[in-house]
Amino acid sequence: MAAATTSSISLSFNSGGAAAADSSNIERKGNVATFQSKAGYETNLTAIDTYGNTFKVPDYSIKDILSAIPAHCYQRRLMQSLFYVFRDIAAMVTLGFVANNYIQLIPNEYLRFAAWAGYIWMQGLFGTGIWVMAHECGHQAFSDYGSVNDFVGWILHSYLMVPYFSWKYSHGKHHKATGHLTRDMVFIPKTKEEFLKKNSAEALEDLFEESPIFSLLKLLVQQFAGWWAYLFANVSGQKYDGKSWWQVSHFNPESLLFDKKDYYYILLSDVGLLIQATILYTWYKNFGLFNITVNYILPYILVNHWLVFITYLQHSDPQMPHYEAHQWTFARGAAATIDREFGFVGKHIFHDIIETHVLHHYVSRIPFYNAREASQAIKKVMGEHYQYSNENMWVSLWKSARWCQFVDGKNGVLMFRNVNGLGVDPKKS
Repeated sequence: MAAATTSSISLSFNSGGAAAADSSNIERKGNVATFQSKAGYETNLTAIDTYGNTFKVPDYSIKDILSAIPAHCYQRRLMQSLFYVFRDIAAMVTLGFVANNYIQLIPNEYLRFAAWAGYIWMQGLFGTGIWVMAHECGHQAFSDYGSVNDFVGWILHSYLMVPYFSWKYSHGKHHKATGHLTRDMVFIPKTKEEFLKKNSAEALEDLFEESPIFSLLKLLVQQFAGWWAYLFANVSGQKYDGKSWWQVSHFNPESLLFDKKDYYYILLSDVGLLIQATILYTWYKNFGLFNITVNYILPYILVNHWLVFITYLQHSDPQMPHYEAHQWTFARGAAATIDREFGFVGKHIFHDIIETHVLHHYVSRIPFYNAREASQAIKKVMGEHYQYSNENMWVSLWKSARWCQFVDGKNGVLMFRNVNGLGVDPKKS
């Protein structure tokens, strides 16, 4: 069954790969021969990344990638997936029992504060693990049973106040067009022209360097309000000129983000949120503000922070490309992501969502517990095009905020630039 799945996926994406030289038109630019494929994009393209290094655009096909993955990596095991869900829930329940029964017995108020802070932090981590398992459900990587996947995902995401089906559909479109400037669904960078227009400037010389304090404030807003801004008004998503926030909201069954067939599923997502809101109100009425704040509200805020932290750094980096329509392919877009290291938490609590994200964009139905092996397999095909960083992710967050303000390029391959004097000067690139 797994082998058959591999074959069908390979065939469905075969047209998205690089065209062979014998089916292309050869064009010479200077001393570099490029190939204009029948699909319209060129091969042997390069660009200069923000660091000033030469970025080579990948030309392998999605079929090359899928053929390298062992068939057993596609196997989804319901009981194993459920184990991780119940493991994370058990961890949260155990932490809650210990905190709510014993922290109050600590005589020193400062130690009690530290204990509550540590408890909230840990609940935020395991809550993010639950979020990731719901993410597995949305991609149908949880099991072979679609109805089970959607039921479990709807329960878990509704608990975390996430509109399950709404996110599932918009996130699926993101996966289909990752790195595509006009079709991707989230973390779409401004082009240089858009950046200039927003800043009411006629030339880069008129722009002032963004102060570190301002960058920090923007990061704080992004980390703690970005998720809800995206859900409510599609902030950081594609622009729909002349449309109100409600017309592009994840909570609107008639939103422009969705197809007409999705209408009742979006309603079901909203019903899940209303049920959870009722539960939270009942919780507050019965146990009080402090109880719900330390056990749900503050961990929930941290879950949203981790979600933005993870996804932003998967798609924002000084060496990350974005593509205009005529140079984009599925294989190129999926490679426009990066794997990072987040130590014990990334591997054992966040279920490898950080460490195996490149593979996830090529085949989102491979469950996380098979993703490391599959990642090793596709690295052999990707070669130098595989992007990886073991830099401290907090350092990466600050670097991306300062270095990655907008994208620019002349050949349909756009790289990040900034007006902070970091890396390649956008006036000269």
